[in-house]
Amino acid sequence: MTEDLVLAQLAELGLEYELVECDPDLADTAAFCEAYGYSVDESANAIVVVGKSDPPTFAMCLVLADSRLDVNKVVRKKLEARKCSFASAEQTVELTGMQIGGVTPFGTTTPLRLWIDSRVMEREKLIIGGGSRDRKLLVPPATLAGHPGAEVVAGLAKPSST
Repeated sequence: MTEDLVLAQLAELGLEYELVECDPDLADTAAFCEAYGYSVDESANAIVVVGKSDPPTFAMCLVLADSRLDVNKVVRKKLEARKCSFASAEQTVELTGMQIGGVTPFGTTTPLRLWIDSRVMEREKLIIGGGSRDRKLLVPPATLAGHPGAEVVAGLAKPSST
């Protein structure tokens, strides 16, 4: 199971984390934060993106939940593609082995580059996906930086205006 791959990779890398169990029906960020008392600005979402090239290229982006990923400029340029978009839910499951609401950079079934918005690294701790919809991980930024494919990218996301 993917959950085991997540914990195995974290253990193999010796990275700090705390497992936070949750109701799978409350796994989406806004519902999770409201139900469990976390702030949206201390939550980060893992988003798989695809460059529309031949063959397509993929990466995972980690951005604060109160931000919008700059897909059309920053991501497109980093993917070196003329066009790019968010991966579909089906593509995300295929590449990570995880459903939306549980996606995390760790333990993916396909190795992906990990681009982390620089604002993520300014937080003391973050709540991120845990590999399945019934759990999250509470991690310091150093854990994210310890991912073998991690690269911190300034301006990867912009704060939402909502």
